Amino acid sequence: MESQQNYDSLATTLRDRRVRLAQLIDFPVILWAGKSYPRNFPANPFPFRASSHFLYFAGLPLEGAAIYLNDGRLELFLDEPSPASTLWHGEMPKREEIAQQMGADAAFPLSELASRTADAATLAVQDIATYQQQEQLLNRCVNRANAPEGIDRDLAKAIVSLRLCHDAEALSELRKAAAVTVAAHKAGMQAIGGRDVATECLYEATIRGAMEGMILAHNMSCAYGSIVTVHGEVLHNEQYHHPLQPGDLLLADVGAETERGWAADVTRTFPVTGRFSATQRDIYETVLAAHNACIEKIHPGVEYRDIHLLAAATLTQGLVDLGILRGQVSDLVERDAHALFFPHGIGHLLGLDVHDMEDLGDLAGYAEGRVRSDRFGLGFLRLDRPLQPGMLVTIEPGFYQVPAILNDPERRAKYQDVVNWNRLAEFADVRGIRIENDVLVTPEGSEVLTATLPTEADAIEELVLLGGRN
Repeated sequence: MESQQNYDSLATTLRDRRVRLAQLIDFPVILWAGKSYPRNFPANPFPFRASSHFLYFAGLPLEGAAIYLNDGRLELFLDEPSPASTLWHGEMPKREEIAQQMGADAAFPLSELASRTADAATLAVQDIATYQQQEQLLNRCVNRANAPEGIDRDLAKAIVSLRLCHDAEALSELRKAAAVTVAAHKAGMQAIGGRDVATECLYEATIRGAMEGMILAHNMSCAYGSIVTVHGEVLHNEQYHHPLQPGDLLLADVGAETERGWAADVTRTFPVTGRFSATQRDIYETVLAAHNACIEKIHPGVEYRDIHLLAAATLTQGLVDLGILRGQVSDLVERDAHALFFPHGIGHLLGLDVHDMEDLGDLAGYAEGRVRSDRFGLGFLRLDRPLQPGMLVTIEPGFYQVPAILNDPERRAKYQDVVNWNRLAEFADVRGIRIENDVLVTPEGSEVLTATLPTEADAIEELVLLGGRN
């Protein structure tokens, strides 16, 4: 149960956010929270997750609610719980109480929202029932959030400018998510630590359960589908049925989300026996060198694209040193040879969404006038703008042996002169390695919010061998 002091702090922050919004636009705004929808029958819905744009200004995950923002004021539109709801879910806060918690200027039933729709901008929500309601009440076409037009696009750009840099209330929530995420990763290591994977029946699901259990125990949810896999070459692997075998690396990409929707995103890769093989350690150290170089470079004004290219160059240098790639590093990066093993971007924005504001397409990630590259090594870059104090980004370089890439005849032909395929075969026990931290841009440089979870190979081995109890 949150204290009144916490609600007072939230209300003050929400007032500041809507006042700052009013300084950027001169038209009213309606934002809908959205609704849950059924998994199979109406009484068995998926868990509800409010629209992040609604959450940014309303603060609370209120299913079925809408807010009206105009000239710095906020009006809440929400129906009181029905008697049937009280029967099944217990007593719920009344509309006026909720309005007070968020510092709303007024509160009304949803039926009165129709009187506020004139000239109002909005952003489309993802559940179809609410989306249809948006178009019906506004009496106009509402484009999907990744392609807003007219005043909806003006609204989206204003919200991006506010959400790019986090205020103190947001950072407090993000630090909570980071702390629980670190605890979850240690719980995953503890679930392996000291156990003989050669004789005990351990599965990816065993470790996933330990990690997500820690998140649930803190009354949080997972910010995204957890990746806990011995097949780290599958970038978004959400299968958990593989047994853990001696010699396997386990890639765990798991993050917590607070009750108010703020996310963390962390990846660690570790040997299930507690010891890296020589080849695994060589690649791990190469990925770690890129990770550390990128974080060292983070300062206000630095282009995130340059950080990505630094990761590419550092990884490439490491692969040249290991004899996997041949040639000059600058030439190899220009040819995108690194993308054979590092096909994704160095990271993304982090906030209310784990890929913050990506429902708006590239409007948030790409600075005005910039578009995605069609290069093999740059096409998946999610963020291309200069860094500013208050921005929270992930840094997540990786090395992957993806069969669909490495066995592609065109790519093998294109890069046959720079890849030592025989040498690469010696690293067959490295399917995928990724190291990821959440990094806040500060006025002086950066702060790693997830720094209490080690990245050094020796420390990772110790955590696993000791059961994560450090």
